[in-house]
Amino acid sequence: MTVLLNETLKQTSIYLPVPARIADVREMTAYEKLFTVELPEGYSLNHRPGQFVEVSVFGVGEAPISISSSPSRSNGTFELCIRRAGDLTGVLHRMKAGDTIGIRGPFGRGFPIERFRGKDLLFAPGGLGLAPLRSLINQVLDERGKYGRIMILYGARTPSDLLFTDELAEWEARDDVELHVTVDRPDENWTGNVGVITTLFPRVQVYARNTIAVVVGPPVMYRYVLIELLGKGIPEGNIWFSFERRMKCGVGKCGHCQINHLYTCQSGPSFSYAEIKNVEEAL
Repeated sequence: MTVLLNETLKQTSIYLPVPARIADVREMTAYEKLFTVELPEGYSLNHRPGQFVEVSVFGVGEAPISISSSPSRSNGTFELCIRRAGDLTGVLHRMKAGDTIGIRGPFGRGFPIERFRGKDLLFAPGGLGLAPLRSLINQVLDERGKYGRIMILYGARTPSDLLFTDELAEWEARDDVELHVTVDRPDENWTGNVGVITTLFPRVQVYARNTIAVVVGPPVMYRYVLIELLGKGIPEGNIWFSFERRMKCGVGKCGHCQINHLYTCQSGPSFSYAEIKNVEEAL
């Protein structure tokens, strides 16, 4: 279900962006930057992990971007990890702290975190998929006592493509988080696992019926990760994906994100495998 803008940003129209200030810009990799965004006084995003916002630059355009920060760490701001991949994102990458962008949202159905409580959690982000999944991971860590085991399997193309390396180090240092990282192509300094993300799954043992798996990454990896998860006996309703592909308007009007009868910007982008297993073109 779409979260209407006037319930969060207090606007009268879901089509009208709110001017927001870029509070900070941090370079993550050669292609990704982390933007800290500050809404006007009296405004609150009130998002859930897994939701997205529409980001606009006046005179350039608009695009859907996943929210990377957790609700538990908002402090009046939120974070967007943006890859430079086109005209709009190219302009965003040239912007600096103090510049103004437009924000609509949050939109979409986030992950049902209430259903995850009391369960073991297996997170499987691939590449840029760590950016939206970070919102859920940090929310869970801030409520650590409400969950069982936490396992994170993260894959990237190269060591230089790894995101949030400082947080990866923090997660690895915790005794209540099990982190495994792999890269497809190592450099001369890499000492970790080499291979696609599925090579990490034999490293974790799960109590299948009490495990929730959340997968976010490029669509090509979903089918192969799903095979691993089902092979471990995790129930179909406990396997969650994020389908952010092809989204455009955010409110179910343009049809860009339609998968068969589903509009991912409204019914998703989070779906359990049980919900989409029989939907043509979903996987």
